[in-house]
Amino acid sequence: MEEANQVLFWLGPLAVTSRVTTMWGKILVLTLLSALATRNMKEVPGKLQNVAEMAVGKLQDYYRGTLGEELCKKYFNVFATFFIFIIVSNYSGLLPGMGHLRGMSVPTAGLSVTAGLALCGFFTNHVIGVKERGFKRYFLGVLTSMTVPLFFLAVIEQIVRPFSLALRLYGNLYGEETVTENLYVVFPLLLPLVMQILSLLFCLIQALVFTMLLSIYVREALE
Repeated sequence: MEEANQVLFWLGPLAVTSRVTTMWGKILVLTLLSALATRNMKEVPGKLQNVAEMAVGKLQDYYRGTLGEELCKKYFNVFATFFIFIIVSNYSGLLPGMGHLRGMSVPTAGLSVTAGLALCGFFTNHVIGVKERGFKRYFLGVLTSMTVPLFFLAVIEQIVRPFSLALRLYGNLYGEETVTENLYVVFPLLLPLVMQILSLLFCLIQALVFTMLLSIYVREALE
């Protein structure tokens, strides 16, 4: 694990590890692909634009089910960004040479990355709540609608949510990587290939679950 997340260089007091540089690389690639897909939008789309539009349409249908039509229109970009980053990070573990036992770190198999995503989701939840309802109405509405025991339970729930999001994503991805790579050592021919195929579905599910829970939290905050 340490080898896969070794310090490459320092930016002042900040250590830049292989996990950080891997994330930078993914962000750069996604930025370039987004720019290429939307550079020359046409009435009759080309292959890249067609794939991008199909993906966006599917994601919109998915989040519309939990957020509703109006909120989906306003905040679709936020949830789509979470989803795309997570699924690309997850799928990067299927590439040759990637994985915490093979010298290249998969971002979402590290607790620091999933904790960062969970904190971003936590603040996204409350920022949207304040933006939609106003600061006073959003927070004072919660205070005045609960008894003291319920209020403390609600506070504990809000604290637990980012921990839950971070640990769920980290535990599932780290565990999946560990099992697959250990199976590769014991059964190098067939079984790892089966696990890789199953991982295609598994990684998609993890990205959907993370963003689905976040969208549910946002919906609850506005009710």
